[in-house]
Amino acid sequence: MEYVTLNNGVKMPMLGFGVYQIPKEETKRCVLDAIKVGFRAIDTAQSYFNESEVGDAIVECGIPREELFITTKVWIDNYGYEKCKKSIEESLKKLKTDYIDLVLLHQPFSDYYGAYKALEDLYQEGKIKAIGVSNFYPDRLSDMCLFERKIIPAINQVEVNPLNQQIMAQKNMEKFGVQIEAWAPFGEGKSGMFENETLKRIGEKYHKSVAQVILRWLIQRGVVIACKSTHIERMQENIDVFDFELSSSDMEEIKKLDSGDSLFFNHQDPAMVEWFDSMVVQRRKNDDYRKENKNW
Repeated sequence: MEYVTLNNGVKMPMLGFGVYQIPKEETKRCVLDAIKVGFRAIDTAQSYFNESEVGDAIVECGIPREELFITTKVWIDNYGYEKCKKSIEESLKKLKTDYIDLVLLHQPFSDYYGAYKALEDLYQEGKIKAIGVSNFYPDRLSDMCLFERKIIPAINQVEVNPLNQQIMAQKNMEKFGVQIEAWAPFGEGKSGMFENETLKRIGEKYHKSVAQVILRWLIQRGVVIACKSTHIERMQENIDVFDFELSSSDMEEIKKLDSGDSLFFNHQDPAMVEWFDSMVVQRRKNDDYRKENKNW
């Protein structure tokens, strides 16, 4: 495993395992499998509703806590100073840990200034080892870095994949010393990602899969990654990317695939803001239903 040193000196694995959209009943098994094959960074969020199951895996895996790097994210309805602090205390309980390695603000909406100040205070108390943001566009990140903050975000986790490469966004992050991290590195297979002829041709050259080519491309760009699979064989494949290196010409060929557009959503679309809210409201209702009906 390769590591990156964040702007506060904390070391973070370049490649981590994400649990977005993994059902609660499968989460512990998947996290244990990921740790078994060598992953040491686990990425969850309050809005994934599986922090408790990640915590179960942390307790049961047998790996010393200091060798794991755990990320969670604060959801929008927990923004504001007091609500954010309270929500992190709840996340600590669910994750069954005394500290969280990295906490991000999940979306650039609502009172993220108040929430970020709460993260700063929890960081200074030692309950969080690093703080950052997620899905912050360059203007929002610059705003966060320049005004009313004591601590520059360590991470900005954004969509990065061969079809949406975030070249200019990464340059803006580097200007402020913020590490870029990718979610959806495979674009969830959208737009024929796994059938892309350029990626397939490069993979054949190294006897690697398209997924491995994408992960290697990101690593060579200095992008930290959160990738997901529920199959242990693919987890093993995903982590097996440190034994080859793409040539400069390969990197240039992949660069040509950039469309500059998200494969998922535009945070600046008012309708999408409403969708984010309704999506999590529904997921919370489902989670509450599960608690009341344990056989559901």
